[in-house]
Amino acid sequence: MNLEIITPDKKVYAGVVDSVILPGSNGGFQILNNHAPIVSTLAKGNLVIEANGKKETFVVDGGVVEAAKNKVLVLAESVA
Repeated sequence: MNLEIITPDKKVYAGVVDSVILPGSNGGFQILNNHAPIVSTLAKGNLVIEANGKKETFVVDGGVVEAAKNKVLVLAESVA
């Protein structure tokens, strides 16, 4: 599935991933290929992506995520 992580300043990440683990406002959750459509707010925490057997971690400072039709868009307030 395609993932984009965007802040007000720049595009932080764009690429194909196998899974995304997100810090939801009501607890962490994972999005996999063919996930049902979802829109959720994000809390401050770790966003972990897995692609080709490798994991990469970003620290987001809140935001929103939208996932539909194997496209995931993360609009983050900031990313470290």
